[in-house]
Amino acid sequence: MDFEFITPGQPLMMSSGAFWLVMIVFLPALALVGRRRRLMTVWVTAVSVLMAIKGSGALAMLMLLTAAMDWMTAHAMSKTDDPVRKRVMLWTSIACSVGLLAYFKYANFALATWHDIVGGNFSPLDLVLPVGISFYTFRTISYVVDVYKGKMQPVDSLLDYVFYLTFFPCMVAGPIVRARDFMPQLEQWRPAVERDVWDGVWQFLVGLVKKAVVADYIAQYTAIVYGNTTGYSGVELLVAVVGYAVQIYMDFSGYSDMAIGLGRVMGFDLGVNFDLPYRSRNVTEFWRRWHISLSFWLRDYIYISLGGNRKGKARQHLNLLATMLVGGLWHGASWNFVLWGAGHGVALCVHKLLMPRLKAIEDTRWVTVASVVATCVVVAVLWVPFATADMATAGDVLGGVFSRWDWAYIPVMASVRPLLLTVIVLAIASHYMPVRWLEAAKGWFVEARWWWRLAVIVAVVQLVLQFAGEDVQPFLYASF
Repeated sequence: MDFEFITPGQPLMMSSGAFWLVMIVFLPALALVGRRRRLMTVWVTAVSVLMAIKGSGALAMLMLLTAAMDWMTAHAMSKTDDPVRKRVMLWTSIACSVGLLAYFKYANFALATWHDIVGGNFSPLDLVLPVGISFYTFRTISYVVDVYKGKMQPVDSLLDYVFYLTFFPCMVAGPIVRARDFMPQLEQWRPAVERDVWDGVWQFLVGLVKKAVVADYIAQYTAIVYGNTTGYSGVELLVAVVGYAVQIYMDFSGYSDMAIGLGRVMGFDLGVNFDLPYRSRNVTEFWRRWHISLSFWLRDYIYISLGGNRKGKARQHLNLLATMLVGGLWHGASWNFVLWGAGHGVALCVHKLLMPRLKAIEDTRWVTVASVVATCVVVAVLWVPFATADMATAGDVLGGVFSRWDWAYIPVMASVRPLLLTVIVLAIASHYMPVRWLEAAKGWFVEARWWWRLAVIVAVVQLVLQFAGEDVQPFLYASF
C-alpha cells in the first residue's frame, strides 16, 4: 500500500484498503463517543480535516480559511437590516468562494483560450486542484445564500460549520448536502440504531460493487479505446460509448451510495443522489434523477435566480441554456465540458418545446420503452465529449461508430471480450430490475442473522479482490 494512508496530496478512496485501515480506528472510536454530541463533532471534524490535508496538502488550509470567512459573513448579515450592506456581504462571500475555485480550476483554461485567440506560446501555471473543491464551493455558496434569504439561521458554532463543510463522506464527490438540511441533524444528533447501521452497510456494499467491480473493470476498456480511437472498429467504439455510460453511472452513483451508507452508519441522512436515471423518459426527467443534489442546486441557485420560467418561453430557454453551461463548466475546465453542458441545455429546451405534442401521445408500454431508449441514446452520445480529451477525439468516436461499422466484428468482439460484455449487460439489466426486488434484498440483509451478513460482506470483498487492478482507480468525479 506504500504508506498511502500517510502520504499527503493523495486522497483516500473509499474503495481502497487504506481507507478501511483508517475506518478500523475511526468507527470503534466513534462508537465509544456514545451520545456525547460535542465529542463526536470534535472527533469527526479532526478526522475530516486530516483527510482533507491528506488529499490536498497545505491547500486544505485555504478551504478552512474560507469556511471561517463565510461563517463570520453569515453572522454579520443576520445582524444588519441594511439591504445594501447585506447584498455587498453576500456577493463578497460568493466572489471569494468562486474566485478560489476559478483560480485553481479555470486559470489555465482561460489562459490557454486567450493564447489560442491571440496566438503565442502557452505555459500552464503549476496548479494543484484541491480535492472536492467544487463540491465544497457549492456548499459554502448555498449556506450564505440561504442565510441571506432567511431560509436558515447562521450556524452558532464555527466548529459545527467546519464539521458540515469537511464531513469526509461527502468531501471527494458529494452529495451536495445543504446546510439547512444537514445542520438540524447535527444539532439533534444521536448514534444510529442497529437497523440504520446495517441499512448503511448494505448501501455501502452496493456502492462498492458498483465502483470497484463494475465501473473499474469497464474503465480498463474505455480508457484504452478513448486513449487512441483511430485504431478501433465501429463495433468497438459503440461498446466504448455504451460502456462509458454504464461506467460513469456505476462510478458516481457507487461513490454516492458509499457516502450515503457511511453517513447513515454515523447517524446522518444524506438524502438520495441517484434515482435510476437511465429509466428516464426524457432529458428533463433524467436531470431529476441524475446527481439530484447538483441538479436541484443548479435549479435553485442558478435557474430560478435567473428568472426560471417566470419571464416567458424565450427567457426560460435562455435560462436553461445558461444553467446547463454553468453545470458543464462546473464539471471541468474544457471546451468538451462546455459542449456537454450546451448539449443538455439544448435537449432540455427541445423537450420543453415538444411537451404539448408529447402529452397528446397515448402513454402505452411501447411508447415508454421508446422514450427511455431515445433518452438513453441522447445521454450516451453526450457522454462522449464528457469522456474524451478534446473535440477531435469526440468527433472521431461518434463518426467512427458509423464510418467504421462492420457487422463481422460483432462475433469477434463477443469472443475476445466476453467478460466485458457480460458485465455491461448485467449492469444494464440490474438498472431495470423491479425496485421491489432491490428493496427485498436490502430488507433481507438488514434482518438477517449475523453469519449471513458476514457471508455477504466476505463475498463482496472477494468479488472486489477478484476484479481489482494493480492500482485503486480514483472516482471520476473526484477531479471535478
